[in-house]
Amino acid sequence: MRKKAANLHKKANSIEWRSHEPSRIETFSDAVFAFALTLIIVSIEVPKSFDELMETMKGTISFGVCFALLFQIWNNQNIYFRRYALNDFYTILVNAVLLFVVLIYTYPLKFLSMLLFSFSDGMYAKNGHEYPMMRNGQTQPLMLIYGAGFLVIYLLFYLMYRHAAKNAAQIGLSERELFDTETVTGINFIGMCICVVVMSVGIIFPSLAGVSGFLYCSIPVAYTVWFSRRGKKSRVLFGEGVVASTTA
Repeated sequence: MRKKAANLHKKANSIEWRSHEPSRIETFSDAVFAFALTLIIVSIEVPKSFDELMETMKGTISFGVCFALLFQIWNNQNIYFRRYALNDFYTILVNAVLLFVVLIYTYPLKFLSMLLFSFSDGMYAKNGHEYPMMRNGQTQPLMLIYGAGFLVIYLLFYLMYRHAAKNAAQIGLSERELFDTETVTGINFIGMCICVVVMSVGIIFPSLAGVSGFLYCSIPVAYTVWFSRRGKKSRVLFGEGVVASTTA
């Protein structure tokens, strides 16, 4: 699956694939991502009544959101290993931290997606009674937890791509490949900055913590501006545009 997913990007990718078969660290990573998906699965029991089925189906959208985010992280990690085929201690260490973060943030991610997409009016049922999923004053810590997770993931991909750029000679990167590697490094740095801004707003203005989450909508705009600028520079240096390749 990793090979097929990588091939979807290959034709439009200026960075040559240096690995075509999953390594042991990638196989282990796949197992971790599969376990994370198991943790966020809608239900591990088959519904015994139509009411239970409908209750289970309420979590479909929230599960889909979690699945999409985890798949994006997995795919970005997959592309990185296909491009650079690095299996040194530094790469293994950073990748291990990435997997740890994915597992740690599985439940916070599931909770937030359920809160936003479960259509339960912010309530959950327990022992025949309904309770609020959030109380007053808990929005700020939730957004800080969520922002910290995104920040760390962007940081880890930033470190991985920066490491690849530093080892360009060892990997055998051409000038164009190094340029594109630095481009992806930059976009991860921009993602980090946006996360810091969102968290700072939540810390300085606690009442705006929930609203500050909308600042994440600026990420696609930042991507577009960054790749546009890098594309213009690429045309000057190499006579063609930079490939829009992003991470988490």
